[in-house]
This record gives sequence, structure tokens and C-alpha cells, in this order.
Amino acid sequence: MENSHISALSAKHAGLEARIKAESSRPMPDAILVASLKKQKLRLKEEMTAQH
Repeated sequence: MENSHISALSAKHAGLEARIKAESSRPMPDAILVASLKKQKLRLKEEMTAQH
């Protein structure tokens, strides 16, 4: 159960990373969106670390 939860968090983390990369590579990236995505990614990383 716990392992699948960590896997799901990891998948969400990777998805956010992909969205950050995609937005950052645009000619005029939305800085507010990038900041929001980075905050979400950090929260997921903190939750994954707390699970171990």
C-alpha cells in the first residue's frame, strides 16, 4: 500500500517536472505558472521524503 502511494507521488512529481520543462521552453513562459508548478513539486517531494 505505502509503496504504491510513493510510486503515485513519484509519477505526479515527474509529470510536474515535465510541465515545468515544457512551460520554461516556451518563448514567453508564464512565470506565475512555473512558480506554482515548482511549489507543487516541492510539496510532493516533501511528502515522499516524509513517507520513508
